[in-house]
Amino acid sequence: MVEGTTEIKMMGLRSNIMTLLLHLLLMLASTAKGQSIFDITTYGAKPNTDITQALANAWKDACASTYSSKLLIPMGVYHLNQSILHGPCKSTIEVRMEGTLQAHPDPIGDGLVLFQYIDQLTLSGTGAFDGQGEKGWEKNDCHLKKICTKLPMNVKFSFVTNSMVKDITSLDSKNFHFNLLGCKNVTFQNVTIIAPENSPNTDGIHVSSSEVINIFNTRISTGDDCISVGDSNKQITITNVTCGPGHGISIGSLGKYTKEKEVAGVTVKSCKLINTSNGVRIKTWPDCAVAYTASDLHFEDIEMVNVSNPVIIDQEYCPSNQCNKKIPSKIKINNVSFKNIRGTSATFVAVKFICSTVFSCEGVEVTDIDLAYIGTQGRITSQCRNVIPIITGKQNPRACVEAAPVNSPSTD
Repeated sequence: MVEGTTEIKMMGLRSNIMTLLLHLLLMLASTAKGQSIFDITTYGAKPNTDITQALANAWKDACASTYSSKLLIPMGVYHLNQSILHGPCKSTIEVRMEGTLQAHPDPIGDGLVLFQYIDQLTLSGTGAFDGQGEKGWEKNDCHLKKICTKLPMNVKFSFVTNSMVKDITSLDSKNFHFNLLGCKNVTFQNVTIIAPENSPNTDGIHVSSSEVINIFNTRISTGDDCISVGDSNKQITITNVTCGPGHGISIGSLGKYTKEKEVAGVTVKSCKLINTSNGVRIKTWPDCAVAYTASDLHFEDIEMVNVSNPVIIDQEYCPSNQCNKKIPSKIKINNVSFKNIRGTSATFVAVKFICSTVFSCEGVEVTDIDLAYIGTQGRITSQCRNVIPIITGKQNPRACVEAAPVNSPSTD
């Protein structure tokens, strides 16, 4: 009787296990059905060949999928002309890059890859966008004149929302590495950006007309601003970014074009700048095309290593004398803070605030500055014009020790 009972129990146990396995298999089948993978190699893409059409075809099918889709770029180097990946898509979509997309050496179009009108996009993987910028940099004259030759970017996001960029590398862009226009709720995380120090206008990440943009844990080495926050932006957060070489982390330049609007809510925190030509900076053009406000701008817990101009507000930003410095900037700067800025300055003027004679800077708070000058041209100091800062905590140098000279040269 005991043996029979035991056998019945074993049969029941086996039945339960089989039922669980059946449910698991059905669940896996359902999950597999719910994931649509579009591998560019199934569309004819091969390493070391042009894949522009294959990528377009794969994107078309992935974007049309009613299931969550993944467009896969396997390992290898693929040649690419301009590729426009346009939404809206019917479901969430991931572009998984394990290979390298390499631009044509000659400048073509606005950018290597343009993502447009997409919601819930994920761009991920250990792959890279290679702009082959060396062939184009000699043609880039935007650092010399307002009307200039526009070269293609590596990646441009236009009106992309609720999206993520992670683990991707951008190499040697001919212009900006990543450009965001009209985007909302986009996060960059663990991104690597690399270009030589002499590459012009190769901003690492440029943000304009966007809202709720987060940049975390990113390493940028380039020839222009590591991150530039342009006009018409709100709620931009930059955290744990290492910058260098480059021109620093900048808000601006502002006031160059007629359709610009206010900037409100930029936070730069826990960042490190190494051998950059500027540290943390706000820059606006004199002789502005428009008037508006830039407010709630905060820089906190920043480490400087051999940085020229570690802390700077420059409302006479006029590189290569492209404007009339005698006409003051009409950008109103207020509610700004610089807190816990420490490290070494490569110039003896470690803190410089040059504000507009029309709208002086207001609400500028300077707290716990500890910078050491490592050169031999004089003692560390600071210079100011048209601002009375709120000074608290440790001050080395103390803000506004000297009056800034008129017609100071603009930084890059």
